[in-house]
Amino acid sequence: MTASTHDAAVDRQFSPRATAYLTSAVHAQGEDLLQMADVARQHPDARVLDLGCGGGHVSFHVAPEVKHVTAYDLSQQMLDVVAGEAAKRGLNNLVTRQGKAEYLPFADGEFDLVMSRYSTHHWQDAGRGLREAFRVLKPGGIAVFADVVSPGEPLLDTWLQTIEVLRDTSHVRDYSVAEWTRMLTEAGFTLQGLSPRRLPLEFQTWVTRMRTPDTLVAALRHMFGIAPDVVRAHFDVKEDSSFTSDTATIVVKKPG
Repeated sequence: MTASTHDAAVDRQFSPRATAYLTSAVHAQGEDLLQMADVARQHPDARVLDLGCGGGHVSFHVAPEVKHVTAYDLSQQMLDVVAGEAAKRGLNNLVTRQGKAEYLPFADGEFDLVMSRYSTHHWQDAGRGLREAFRVLKPGGIAVFADVVSPGEPLLDTWLQTIEVLRDTSHVRDYSVAEWTRMLTEAGFTLQGLSPRRLPLEFQTWVTRMRTPDTLVAALRHMFGIAPDVVRAHFDVKEDSSFTSDTATIVVKKPG
């Protein structure tokens, strides 16, 4: 019988797609990655945790700027792809470690910087994951979280979560900026900055990367086709079902 835990769902969704995420243009570039690299550049002696590293793009961008990077992910196959690419790039200061965000196998205050991109919406317990990030960050350390965010308005939020889970059954939630702020504050962080952005997504590439089953691709196209005008306008839905999501890059600090 196929395992039915959320961890199993995440691993089932992403392990066979590790190479696709390495080569994905959406994941391999972006102003948020440049922002993370800029933060890292200001801390050349830092030990960095790339939390939920996926295809490793945060690690690849920050490793040349810092002392050491740990790329951490639930999927071992994803980590194997990251390790192979790091070797090709000569990034000898990058290591991989397997595990889940909510239970980090690291000591208190082990890292100077924690960075996480397009990962939190897969965490079963985001609040616990953020508290763990806070724990392993040294006092005075900086964390940067980048992800798709919900617009917050109920109709738009419901529509967004629906298309996300139809495309990817390991999806948990795209949090609104208000929800992010609350969770980060409850974890103990202080807000340093927030950069909202918009992310255009080409529909066919979006579903192909996840190997979304044909029946769910058809359901997604139907959802886009019947979306009310306010939804189509906010997400800039095109005739081919391509659309644009809201994202945010949030910089926080651990007091100390």
